[in-house]
Amino acid sequence: SFAAPRRYELFLRPDLVACTFSGSVAISVAVSAPTRFLVLNALDLSVNRASIRFQALAPTEVVFFKDDGVLVLGFAKQLPLGEGVLKMDFTGILNDQMRGFYRSKYQYKGKERNMAVTQFESVDARRCFPCWDEPAFKAKFKLTLEVPSELVALSNMPVANATFAGPIKTVHYQESPPMSTYLVAIVVGLFEYVEGMTTKGTRVRVYTQIGKSNQGKFALDVGVKSLNLYKDYFDTPFPLPKLDMVAIPDFAAGAMENYGLVTYREVALLFDDKSSSASSKQSVSIIAQKLI
Repeated sequence: SFAAPRRYELFLRPDLVACTFSGSVAISVAVSAPTRFLVLNALDLSVNRASIRFQALAPTEVVFFKDDGVLVLGFAKQLPLGEGVLKMDFTGILNDQMRGFYRSKYQYKGKERNMAVTQFESVDARRCFPCWDEPAFKAKFKLTLEVPSELVALSNMPVANATFAGPIKTVHYQESPPMSTYLVAIVVGLFEYVEGMTTKGTRVRVYTQIGKSNQGKFALDVGVKSLNLYKDYFDTPFPLPKLDMVAIPDFAAGAMENYGLVTYREVALLFDDKSSSASSKQSVSIIAQKLI
């Protein structure tokens, strides 16, 4: 390929009432061969054409191939070789298809509310932000979310810092190691959690809907023990500073092995001593061990 991403700076502002989101991305792109074009992926997004810049260059052509989820940017002259930054602003819809950046419904104090969740495997990161949405194009990700202050906002990496402006908070996350786009993950909603630590000090949490955290204790125990076991068995420590496991009410797969933020269908993560069966306990245990 003549151009490949090295690093994404991604800002997202989900609106959980209107079920929309807006965002901006700055992608460090390595241009390795002479070209006038950048070819990347975007689907079901409205990209602000006036905002698109590669370094100081504005594209002369912007073409969407919607059936393929491809965005082609054409420039008047050849792009400089080496690394440059591609920037653009965009908006999208928190869809109800359980893929891309979508909404999941839950009950809180008798009222229905929306949470925002991602499911990017295999090629649905392009529904959330313009990107090179192929597994081979690994890059570092530096995420920032702007969300209601009372909500929990999770991503692959721990929070670096957060600033509050009344009802809104801006949450900055640590930069990730290089990873494929389909492993990027975001969850925003009302949650509580149970927490444990591995012998090497990796923080493990299981997030659930309010009132269900007791049902996350079994999966937490399995998670901590699995990380300890894998560290000894493979003689390799877990490469991330934290591992979050989150129970999602509306989730198409059984679970998804996002880096540092594993998402689960509730039945695949939660276990109730009073009402769950032995087979359910076995299932939770097997799924948790597989995805960590």
